Amino acid sequence: MTARTIMVQGTASSVGKSIVATALCRYFRQAGLDVAPFKSQNMALNAFVTPDGGEIGRAQAVQAEAARVVPTVDMNPILLKPEGDSRSQVVVLGKPIGSLGAVEYHARKPELRDVVRGALARLRASHDLIVIEGAGSPAEINLKDRDLVNMFVAKIADAPVLLVGDIDRGGVFAAFVGTMELLEPDERSRVAGFVINKFRGDVRLLDSGLRFLEERTGVPVLGVLPYVPKLRVADEDSLALDDRRGRARAREGELEIAVVRLPRISNYDDFQPLEHEPGVVVRFVERAADLERADLVVLPGTKTTCADLAWLRESGLAGAIVARAASGGRVLGVCGGCQMLGRTIEDPDGVESDLRSAEGLALLPLRVRFGRDKRTAQVRARAAEVHWLSSDGDVLGYEIHMGLVERLDGARGAFALHERNGAPVDDVDGAVSPDGCVVGTMIHGLFENPHVRRALLAGLRRARGWGELATTSHVANETDEYDRLAEVVRANIRTDLLNRMVGL
Repeated sequence: MTARTIMVQGTASSVGKSIVATALCRYFRQAGLDVAPFKSQNMALNAFVTPDGGEIGRAQAVQAEAARVVPTVDMNPILLKPEGDSRSQVVVLGKPIGSLGAVEYHARKPELRDVVRGALARLRASHDLIVIEGAGSPAEINLKDRDLVNMFVAKIADAPVLLVGDIDRGGVFAAFVGTMELLEPDERSRVAGFVINKFRGDVRLLDSGLRFLEERTGVPVLGVLPYVPKLRVADEDSLALDDRRGRARAREGELEIAVVRLPRISNYDDFQPLEHEPGVVVRFVERAADLERADLVVLPGTKTTCADLAWLRESGLAGAIVARAASGGRVLGVCGGCQMLGRTIEDPDGVESDLRSAEGLALLPLRVRFGRDKRTAQVRARAAEVHWLSSDGDVLGYEIHMGLVERLDGARGAFALHERNGAPVDDVDGAVSPDGCVVGTMIHGLFENPHVRRALLAGLRRARGWGELATTSHVANETDEYDRLAEVVRANIRTDLLNRMVGL
């Protein structure tokens, strides 16, 4: 069996390709097809761990969930995790192969094209339909000879292409026409339809523009998708955080959670479930003054722990966090944030940066040592003892880190791990400060667990002298959100054309 294919490309980054591809995964799954997502090369610091311990982009894990299939490394065979302006950790088929500069990476493109072909072929052999996502724009003419993710993939997959443009940012008609003008004739012939995304208002106001676009290019407009508010689906990368700038502070009766927006923040989607809880405001902050009235301050994950720790000190945030902990305020560190809260960070082999060691914030009795082996695992755990994140029931999450964490002076662990990648273990995660105010953990995805969210928010409300909210807290039930996306497609896309593209 060789699966049919359809590809979603965009006129630029952050036009909504990932969400459109996610919607198509659920739409075609509802049509009775065995669907799998595919993105050959993903550049993102939001990552996920597959059941067999491989690392892929978060977006493809979300799309797999929408398609109701188990995520595999073939769905995202190449993941680039930026470490600086010109270097990235390169993850191939779920495992890191090293930190490469741009020139080094481009020199590896021929062999990586074979990796892409192999992954796509394996998916096509075991599914009915592959929904493929591109990256950036297919019209980046300076990159086309080294393309791994746009028209190169469309050609080897023989895929019709939906070209997505974001009308919310303006200039969408120019973006469509300009993109088509810069494509080669054989590439233009693959574009089967335009999709206008994030529209707000009366769609009839677009009629003249849609007619012009079809007449100018000869390509049909497949539909106009509305802006979907409060979507509970994980974002792909930190560009989406720009939309959260200037978020209002908590009003009376609301809790405020301040997540420090580190320069190389990773897996910030850990906190998305909290954003949709009633009576909770989550703010991503970059100034010490923004911590003053917060009920909880969070240091999230990062790809460059030592560099972001230095930024934390330069910005004044480090001092504010230490002062907060000294006064009994609650502080949470996740992964890289947990490492920053320890006493020392050692990197003798220069795995993460040029710094061989750095002093942490010394809020937790931990020592971190970076090594060349990367731990990527799905885990099952329970609270190691009673603290403000502890609750009854198992905690499901995942680990993605290079640094090994050692507890000092008989430090108390935050969670007791009893399963890693399906195998039984007896291990301890993170630490709790002696006074119980500071908690650090290496587990991502904590707040996908409803009982952990309930425990956290109930404790924060008690600290304020408030009663608990009677909430059923169903935020992490993304199945409803995927169905919602599929219905948006059904209501706003010419599904007769869409179905014919994949042979339905």
